[in-house]
Amino acid sequence: MKYESILEQVSTQQIIEVFDLISDIIFWVKDESGYVVHCNREFIEHVGCRSLHQVVGRSDMDFSPSYLAKNYMRDDKRVIAGETITDRLELNIGKSGELVWFTTSKRPLKSPSGIIIGTYGVARDLKETVKTLSRMDKLKKPVEYIKNNYNQSITVEDLAEVASLSVSALERRFKKYLEKTPMQFVREVRLENSRRMLIETQNPISEIAYRVGFTSHSYFSRHFKGMFGQLPASYREELQSQI
Repeated sequence: MKYESILEQVSTQQIIEVFDLISDIIFWVKDESGYVVHCNREFIEHVGCRSLHQVVGRSDMDFSPSYLAKNYMRDDKRVIAGETITDRLELNIGKSGELVWFTTSKRPLKSPSGIIIGTYGVARDLKETVKTLSRMDKLKKPVEYIKNNYNQSITVEDLAEVASLSVSALERRFKKYLEKTPMQFVREVRLENSRRMLIETQNPISEIAYRVGFTSHSYFSRHFKGMFGQLPASYREELQSQI
């Protein structure tokens, strides 16, 4: 068909350059060792560089605090092993240097023969996402409420009240714009904060679970493993062994 012949004539470089047209998306390609081989303009500006050649050949350790970089590199290893990460909430450094929330997706990069040779991914600042989507005013308040109160007891009814919406309307908007339910969002915020605390503190895991809003250690551990691929104790041990 005609469209197939057109696509055969398009270079990979042209397709990659499409990401320079999207101002709120950070896009990158890394090799098997985690070094950047290409990225878009937004990524370059995000890490404080001026040109692509200043970024290529460098890793997350060059751009982020070590505790964040180790998280990203560990996730890259999971993707190299064949896993995928889709719209996961995680902490990152914003352009002004503050910690902000991003939604991140990563995929294995494969050769024509199907061999995994690297990774690629996209990330979007949650705050910028909220700004660019229409009819998001009703989500700004519950999102901020969750970010500021994740360590407290939160129900979907609480969030609906904050947003001045019915529970069903709130859930529809979360699913439409963030592709997850309100309580899934709450859980991901708690888990990402627990991951940070596992690295930054020596607090017992049961205490960390409680501090981020979980009332059950086993429930916390089960969901931590579901999100990050390891139990909290194994995760902490692996990262500390790399220090």
